[in-house]
Amino acid sequence: MPTLLHIDSSPLPGSVSRELTAEFARTWKAAHPDGEVIYRDLAAHPPTPIDEKWIGAAHTAPGELSAEQRAALALSDELICELERADEYVIGVAMHNFSIPAVLKLWIDQIVRRGRTFAYSAKGPRGFLQDKKATIVVASGGVYAPGTPAAAMNFIDPYLKTIFEFLGVTDVKFIAAEGTARMMSGAIDRCTFLKPVVEQVRAAAA
Repeated sequence: MPTLLHIDSSPLPGSVSRELTAEFARTWKAAHPDGEVIYRDLAAHPPTPIDEKWIGAAHTAPGELSAEQRAALALSDELICELERADEYVIGVAMHNFSIPAVLKLWIDQIVRRGRTFAYSAKGPRGFLQDKKATIVVASGGVYAPGTPAAAMNFIDPYLKTIFEFLGVTDVKFIAAEGTARMMSGAIDRCTFLKPVVEQVRAAAA
């Protein structure tokens, strides 16, 4: 049974990134009626920051973990299991200060874990999340497409591409909903703004 992991990170209930990932999930489900969608709202349920206990537990052999250390890694284990279980990921990202929301960084810190999602070898790092694909929907107030004056200020795409490739996910697609400031100012209505991006989302999910 195919499985989609649907992640939202925007703190705004009606945000563009949330609307687009919801459309992705609906289209994907229509194309995979027997499939399962796992939903995680990072803004509603922020992951806890890693701390000294987490780091100590993550560097302890599984068979030697204490009850306290297992508890420290419980959320990390849960999040990693979702990634392992899913065949495909869709992640909604609202640009915050040219980068990702803080809750998404907390999630990344929980899932990038040596021995669970990657390992080092003589040939360098090897990610364990093989044969997966990720679609990342990014909403931003400005326009940061390659070739534009602000392109160098977009730290989301290179960062997330690096993270997922490090974990073994080499099929990473970005869909940009750029220029939401125009919509918020009334220069363009929401339906007109979203229409071309929705078409990209549906094509990616089908």
